[in-house]
Amino acid sequence: MSELDNLYREVIMDHYKSPRNKGLVEDAEYKLFRIKNPSCGDDITIQTKVENGIVTDCRQIGHGCSISMASASVLTEIMIGKTLEEAKNIADNYLNMVSNKEFDTELDLEEAAVFSGVRQFPARIKCASIAWVAFKDTIKGDSNE
Repeated sequence: MSELDNLYREVIMDHYKSPRNKGLVEDAEYKLFRIKNPSCGDDITIQTKVENGIVTDCRQIGHGCSISMASASVLTEIMIGKTLEEAKNIADNYLNMVSNKEFDTELDLEEAAVFSGVRQFPARIKCASIAWVAFKDTIKGDSNE
């Protein structure tokens, strides 16, 4: 295993063991979306607050494998402070990357780049994607989709 693979694994395990932005809040200004994957047991809820076209908060809660939980944690850290357009572009690019589709290598995915190796394991693509799909649903109405 290369040093880069080890670093990626460390980042994933850090987010799995110490998830960021975990827990939902009772606030009507947040939009919430939950996805359950019955085939593997991943269950994630993403909660997003948007003010003036900026993601001001992004929360997550759920249970599942280390990849799905770490991915949700990384997602929430990246999206806070992004404009809706930036957030949508990052989410789309990330989903293309993990799905082995063409993606923009120039767009900075920040820590989400650690999930690039997932595309080599088709059974894990859904694990790495579930939170990102839920996030996109939380911003749907705001981003004119």
